[in-house]
Amino acid sequence: MATLGGFVNRTFLADPITMVVSGWRLLVLHGFYVDIGVTIWRVVGGFVIAAVIGVPLGAAMGAYKPIEAFFEPFISFARYLPASGFIPLLILWAGIGEKEKLAVIFIGSFFQIVLMVAVIVGSTRRDLVEAAYTLGASAGGIVRRVLLPSSAPDIAESLRLVLGWAWTYVIVAELIGASSGIGHMITDSQALLDTGQIIFGIVVIGVIGLVSDYLFKTLNQRLFPWSLA
Repeated sequence: MATLGGFVNRTFLADPITMVVSGWRLLVLHGFYVDIGVTIWRVVGGFVIAAVIGVPLGAAMGAYKPIEAFFEPFISFARYLPASGFIPLLILWAGIGEKEKLAVIFIGSFFQIVLMVAVIVGSTRRDLVEAAYTLGASAGGIVRRVLLPSSAPDIAESLRLVLGWAWTYVIVAELIGASSGIGHMITDSQALLDTGQIIFGIVVIGVIGLVSDYLFKTLNQRLFPWSLA
């Protein structure tokens, strides 16, 4: 039993030094920085596509009740569907290339963005809207001059949160049918029982996520300084 326990400890546990050595080997000998860049591109690409489509739709739902009544049941239903459950279908429809990876990120982010933006825009202070109407603003002017400026800081903060969720989706996408990326490296390391590389890959994801979150937060503060008041 002691031998078995020693085997388990040596094979399935990696100390910090082993993890650092494994990570250095990945970066220097195997060009792991390319996989990191590929994964970042997939996350950013899928997230940007979801935001470009989801933010306008969510804003329209929050501003106009008929649009909300039409789309809300479908969006609410779809947001409970796991993005990972679509992977087999996406592989059949789009293959195992970049389109499939971007589609997983899109599905995992889009519906959340739409509903969060709709709630934020729909929660705009009524007194601001009523004051704009009193001053003669049109419905379109209300959206452009009241709803969107008032909601922009909270929308940006919601996008920051969804970007964090997108990282979980890309790793799931890369675990199946991928030839590059952090998730692909983790899968290969699992087959080799190299826990040092697995842990290093997880740490890299955390560091990149932390950096991207900080950059996003800093950008939001510079774009919307009035939200800090």
